[in-house]
Amino acid sequence: MSLRCGIVGLPNVGKSTLFNAITAKQAEAANYPFCTIEPNVGTVLVPDYRLNELARVVKTPVIVPAVLEIVDIAGLVKGASKGEGLGNQFLSHIREVDAIIHVVRCFDDPNIIHVEGKIDPAGDIAIIETELMLADLDSMEKKMEKLRKGARKEKEQQLLVDLGEKIVTGLAEGIPVRRILNSDEEREMARSFFLLTAKPELYAANVAEDDLPNGNDYTAKVAEIAALSGSKMLIISAKAEADIAELPEEERPDFLESLGLEMSGLDRLIRSAYDLLGLHNYFTAGVKEVHAWTIHKGAAAPEAAAAIHSDFEKGFIRAEVMHYGDLIALGSEQKVREAGKMRSEGKEYIVKDGDVITFRFNV
Repeated sequence: MSLRCGIVGLPNVGKSTLFNAITAKQAEAANYPFCTIEPNVGTVLVPDYRLNELARVVKTPVIVPAVLEIVDIAGLVKGASKGEGLGNQFLSHIREVDAIIHVVRCFDDPNIIHVEGKIDPAGDIAIIETELMLADLDSMEKKMEKLRKGARKEKEQQLLVDLGEKIVTGLAEGIPVRRILNSDEEREMARSFFLLTAKPELYAANVAEDDLPNGNDYTAKVAEIAALSGSKMLIISAKAEADIAELPEEERPDFLESLGLEMSGLDRLIRSAYDLLGLHNYFTAGVKEVHAWTIHKGAAAPEAAAAIHSDFEKGFIRAEVMHYGDLIALGSEQKVREAGKMRSEGKEYIVKDGDVITFRFNV
């Protein structure tokens, strides 16, 4: 599956600087609002040390990591839901992503303009959240008439009407959709509405390098808001990530250590995004290539097979499964078989993180 995250926030909070650093693309980063109009899109390789170890054991030079697509969406402002600052255009870009990375300014710098005139993470978050909720409310109110007409013809449609009314009521009270939906069934039904505030959200508190790794009073406020809203939060420095991106690979560990960090902000962001969306990786490994495949936790073997190709799911026969740790420890697939650690699994098998799988199928 392809994972797509959108970076949002007010203008001049560090979105494009962060995007440039983590994707090695050069989105324009300027000290004025709306320097980004069309969304910049970059593909990031998901780091996973296990790939190199697998390649060593199966003796292949070809490694295919999982990928994360990052979309830098132009800065939103107060009134975006009504079209302020090209808001309607920007909001449409957010509907296409799986998760939202909300960059919040948590640093002081008189040389960088703040669109609201002061550094106030709580206020900034409220502006973005309000605009997204207002856009969702407008969208749902337009959908409700059609839903009610459909319910008169098909009884099953009444469930969608009931859920729609619940969502409209919650949004009108200032509650984002992700906090209105109470069950997996409701979340699945709500997918057809394509709502902005139904998407999982990760707050990226952007600090100065000196405030790494523990943050400051601003990030404490963001952490409090994230905890109350059920979202996730990480402390990151767009400036530090830009510096890391310019360093040779061999110099990066020492630089990270000087900042008190064990891994880069990109690695932490990817881990947080995977956790936020309930994802993990399994592998295919052979002499042709080692390949990481991203799936939802809890996916059964046929669904996992579909990540490779839909034919694998349709014609699924069985999955031959060994775990990464066993293959590395024993040194070859043959030795894994001899040790009795290779398993033949059927359609009900739930694929685990680190599984190395060969699918048998017939189409």
